[in-house]
Order: sequence, then C-alpha cells, then structure tokens
Amino acid sequence: MTLFWIGAIVLLAACIAALVWPLARERAQRGVAVVVAVAVVVASVLLYREWSNWDRTQAAEAAEQSAMVGRLARRLEKNPDDVEGWLMLGRSQLAIGQYPLAQRAFRRADRLEEGRNPEALLGMAEAMVLQADGEVDERSGRLFEMALVLAPQSEKALFFSAVAAQKRGETALAIQRFETMLAMSPPAEVRSILEQQVASLKGTSPPAADVSAPSAATPPVATAGVDQGVGGAARVQVEVSASATMQQRIERGGVLFVFVRVPGQPGPPLAVKRVSVDLPVTLELTARDSMVPGLEIQAGQSVEVSAKWSKDGVATPRAGDPIGSIPYKVGQDGLKSLVIDELSR
Repeated sequence: MTLFWIGAIVLLAACIAALVWPLARERAQRGVAVVVAVAVVVASVLLYREWSNWDRTQAAEAAEQSAMVGRLARRLEKNPDDVEGWLMLGRSQLAIGQYPLAQRAFRRADRLEEGRNPEALLGMAEAMVLQADGEVDERSGRLFEMALVLAPQSEKALFFSAVAAQKRGETALAIQRFETMLAMSPPAEVRSILEQQVASLKGTSPPAADVSAPSAATPPVATAGVDQGVGGAARVQVEVSASATMQQRIERGGVLFVFVRVPGQPGPPLAVKRVSVDLPVTLELTARDSMVPGLEIQAGQSVEVSAKWSKDGVATPRAGDPIGSIPYKVGQDGLKSLVIDELSR
C-alpha cells in the first residue's frame, strides 16, 4: 500500500505539472493555475474512492471486530476465571485470523477446566491447523483425539481425528470415523466428500485430494463457514453496548434481555438470555438458551438479535425501555456489535 501511494503521488505531481506549467508561465493566469491544481487533486481523490477496489465497508467492519475482540480481552484481564469468556475470545480471534492468540485463549480455558472441556481442546487444535495452512500435525492430532474422547459425537473432532489417523497410517480407524460421520445424516454435499474419502481409503476409487489441505481446516460437516461448535450447536455472538444518549437512561441494577427471533415470525423467540451486568458486555446465545424444545437457533438462519434494558427485570415490551437490534446470519457472522440506541414505543 505504501508503494502504491508513492507511485500515485509521483503520477499526480506529473499530471499537475503538465496541466499547470503552461498556465503558470503567464502571470495573469497564475490564479487559474492554482484552481486547476486544486481541482486535479480533489478529482483524483474522488475518482480513486469511487473506482478503486478497496472495500471501505469491509475494512471498517474488520476494524470494529478487532476493537470488540480487544475489549473482550481487556475484560478477561479483570475476570481471568471466566471460562466461557476465554472460549468466546478464542473463537473471535480464530474468526479474524489471530491464530497464536486464539491458541492462548483456548489454552487458558483448558487449564481452568483441567483438560475436561472439549471445545477448548478443539479450539487449540483448530488454531494450530489454521496456522499451519491446513496441516494436521502430531500435536494438533493428539488434541483432536483428546477432544473426541470427551465429545464422541462432535463432527469436528471426528473429522480431524480421522485425518490424523490417516496420516499415522491407521486406515481402518480413519474409515471408521468417516463412516460414523456418514451415519449422522450430513448434508448431501458433505456426504459426497465423506463417501469419496472412504472409497479412496478402501481403494475402490482413485485417491482423493489430501484431506489435510487447507479445506480440512473447516470440516465438511460445518459447511460454508457455519460455526456449529461442539456437537453441532449453532451460536450467536454479540457485544451489547449503549449509545451515549441511552447510557444516561440505563440505571445500575437493571436487567439486560437479549432475544433471537426469525424476522416476521410470530410466537416465542428462538433464544433468550437474561443477565444483570454493566454495559458493554459480550454474550453468546445457543440452543441452551431456547425457550421451547425443538425451537432453537439453526445454522444458516437469518435472524434478528434484539436487546432490551429493563430497570425492574420485566421482559415484556414496554414503552420507554431502551432497545436496539441488528440482523444476524447464524454461522456466517461472528462477534457483532449490538447498540441500544432508541426507546421502545
């Protein structure tokens, strides 16, 4: 980017000189020359912003996400025994490519849980794989095996431990694990990949592509970037804060409600979380927060996430309560900012 700007400045200077020099030679036209020079600079900037392929919105979103991750990390410094907080930090750092930091966060959660949390083990291992450009080595393979003992139905643990077994030459074990995943009724495109792996290992078809390639960093069962977690649980992650105006209306000792709904769908929400905390706060909602059995957050859903602050802990909507909402794509959106910025009517 620095070289680009140096080159752009040189070219811009040359253009200005070519346009302005003939005018500047005549004293009477020097004012015109200045106007032309300024116009060239302004037009160049405007045209660059209009026609360049730099995605300013994407850059702003990335900066916002990094800032939220930073705030979460600082809050954990004050509350270092928060296992769920360390897990959320690790997942968020994975999402923005901070793989060494993600390993560290998952390791903190693992130590707090004394090696009994499969998500912490999976997170550490996945961060290692991503940092190694998709390579499942001995260390990450061992962590996947440990996670599989704790969560035998975890698709991610099954997939990566099958890859690890294949690399160790334990073909029968790799086949068994891929076939276990096939028995879990995966989507059609995932089933095709798994069947190809099994056929290749059994020697009934030409060898498939190396499953430890970068595509293995996202196991087939978690399709299209869907974050399903341990045991296939979809999740919504938000950092809830209040605008400056609403912050003045939010009293200490109140209650925050966060709801996940399908837009336009009547009835109870998919998930609800009730917490008594100061803002900002980072929260995660999963099937564990469902109000009705069978009605829960699903990977791939487009939902609305809303927040409501109640001074007396009443969840039902009332005029004058501070509220806010955002759209959310489950499995594609990571940690998003949800700002309470208006009053309920």
